[in-house]
Amino acid sequence: MDRALNYLALARKGSLAELGEEPVGAVARTGKAYLIMVASDASDHTWRRAKSFAAGTEQQCIRVKFTKEEMGFVVGRTSLAIAAITDCHMALALVNALGEPEKYSSAIEVLSAKSEKLKKRQAEAKAHKRNVRMGKKK
Repeated sequence: MDRALNYLALARKGSLAELGEEPVGAVARTGKAYLIMVASDASDHTWRRAKSFAAGTEQQCIRVKFTKEEMGFVVGRTSLAIAAITDCHMALALVNALGEPEKYSSAIEVLSAKSEKLKKRQAEAKAHKRNVRMGKKK
């Protein structure tokens, strides 16, 4: 099985993925989806809806090489045409695992920048917590 599909299964198990058109639309409208992925054999209507969910935001929308049946199998469904990843690091790992960096270069670029920004914020929050607890060193 492909590593990217393993990341999708892991995201579902960790509650970091929304599956299906309505849940993906809801999470995209709130701005919490980092990556919206559409199956290769999904209808053009589904692809247009996914692009409209991501329009005007920095949410990335990609069409992956997997069929609806392959995507559905790893998440425990009969088929899955559209999914959204709600964790930045997981989304970046999944896109990198697809193995086509030239095809997904813009998505990789945006997700890498967001990932670095998130890591910086987490380090600052950790330092702040330590400073509050122990006092700032001079």
